[in-house]
Amino acid sequence: MKELTRAEEQIMHVLWALEKAFVKDIIERLPDPKPAYNTVSTIVRILEKKGFVDHEAFGKTHLYRPIVAKEDYTQAFLKHFIKDYFDDSYQELVSFFAKDKDLTVAELEEILAALREEIKRQKAEKNG
Repeated sequence: MKELTRAEEQIMHVLWALEKAFVKDIIERLPDPKPAYNTVSTIVRILEKKGFVDHEAFGKTHLYRPIVAKEDYTQAFLKHFIKDYFDDSYQELVSFFAKDKDLTVAELEEILAALREEIKRQKAEKNG
């Protein structure tokens, strides 16, 4: 799966939230200062060429919809990120966050609880 630029990701987040939208709808959801209509239109067409978006034509306007799910992109992005920044090691990633001074004890406990829950789920799946 191709990587997206920041601008492309920003537009995809809007499309994922709206599920389908015209360019003007996308612009309304973007933060100020709003980009020009032509800028957003160009980015959406690039997203279409990359295989992230499809459209339905209504005369000269197009209704765009995402064809890549947010979860699928997130998973691919994280795999690439972990490979590039953590030597393809989830253990290194978790260790990095565990050592992060900005995390509170409560946040670390929540992460640990989530990990324990996932371990339980996978064990049950394996045995069941």
